[in-house]
Amino acid sequence: MEQGIKVRLKRTMISSGLEAAAILSGAGLMRDVAGLGTIFTLHHVRPALPPRFAPNAHLEISPEFLDRALARLKQDGYEFIALDALPSRAANAAGKPPFVAFTLDDGNRDNLEHALPVFARHNAPFTVFVAQGLSERTHSIWWETLAELLGRLDRLTFDFGSGGAFLPLGKDSQKHAAFVRFAAFVHGHEESEAVSRIDELARRHGLEPLDIVRASIMDRNELRQLVRHPLASLGAHTVSHRALARLPEAEAAAEMALSADYVADIAGKRPIAIAYPYGTLDAVSPREGRLAAELGFSVGVTTRPGTITNGHAPTLLPRLSLNGHYQKARYASALASGIPMRLMGRRQTA
Repeated sequence: MEQGIKVRLKRTMISSGLEAAAILSGAGLMRDVAGLGTIFTLHHVRPALPPRFAPNAHLEISPEFLDRALARLKQDGYEFIALDALPSRAANAAGKPPFVAFTLDDGNRDNLEHALPVFARHNAPFTVFVAQGLSERTHSIWWETLAELLGRLDRLTFDFGSGGAFLPLGKDSQKHAAFVRFAAFVHGHEESEAVSRIDELARRHGLEPLDIVRASIMDRNELRQLVRHPLASLGAHTVSHRALARLPEAEAAAEMALSADYVADIAGKRPIAIAYPYGTLDAVSPREGRLAAELGFSVGVTTRPGTITNGHAPTLLPRLSLNGHYQKARYASALASGIPMRLMGRRQTA
């Protein structure tokens, strides 16, 4: 089956599940599956860009959608809390409504320009997770580099490890297939080396990866401006944004500790929360949860889907994505209800 058809079928199935969950939640059914609350993860919050090759479209939502989602969650009885308050809230949840905490990964500039005004309008606290290498312009964002590079070209040759492979890029489906192949290359090889080779490829085609970082990511002065707002806080997101589970333990610990130092220097206090890059099962292991606790973090968040229960380890918490492909306010409330996870038959684990 063509990749594009598979993607459309998957999105249709997810939309159908969200619609069913919204109906059940609106009818007051399955209330027992919500758990204590939900942590939402976001990346970009910005007005829609002109049509383009956008393999990362799931990582961007509009300010208008965020505004509608917050209004709907508030209407449906969810209480907005700061992520830093989660441990205390989880320990004293009796008689309180389910909570929602908002997090944004990577420190994108639109978090300051477009997300902050929406959160302020709804008095909703939020945490931005900062990767030092991005804010200091020492590391690139390989998925953004690839989106820009593949969008420009109609063909490409790259050695994934077994000789030069020719990649036709004349159709969007071919560009998406190439993006998936490059992503597998990054996650299947030594990550720093793989990203370096992608950066080198981009430069050979006249694209400077660090220019993409400068155009998108807040620097330390902008982060200081952001954190001055009483609703905003900063969390650690490592230095290099590499999958920690694939690093030696000492290197993973250093990434986490140095990131906390960097955030402390900007915010004036040490962060208690860390977001593990990528956050998936193969990128985060129980080792990282242990290291986070040993380094003084009270909260560690993954991207494993789920709502919060008392059974979750506090340094390996699940999050739910406000996904750019599903920008309907009722979907945000449906996700927070926990019903989609139950409909998919997924067991929430610590």
